[in-house]
Amino acid sequence: MASLKDVGQVADDLEKLVGELRSELQDGPDFAKLTQIADEISEHADHAAETFSSVNETLMSRIGELVGSRGKSRSGQRSSSGGQSREKSKTAS
Repeated sequence: MASLKDVGQVADDLEKLVGELRSELQDGPDFAKLTQIADEISEHADHAAETFSSVNETLMSRIGELVGSRGKSRSGQRSSSGGQSREKSKTAS
């Protein structure tokens, strides 16, 4: 899995590519070169989006596991205490 550090590198690459794009536009545009730069920007942006999505899925999965395990332990505690209350009421009758 890619990390947020990798996205930092992608952001640096994007900054460089945007600089190249601006330079190309100012120097008298070569549309083939502009197309190539735009394609590279698109690939880098896609990589960043995939990384964010992967990190998000991992975090949400882990949160789900933690919440699920907490819910199981809490429902177990409720069942035991509920059983004890019923036992006390039977004994009192």
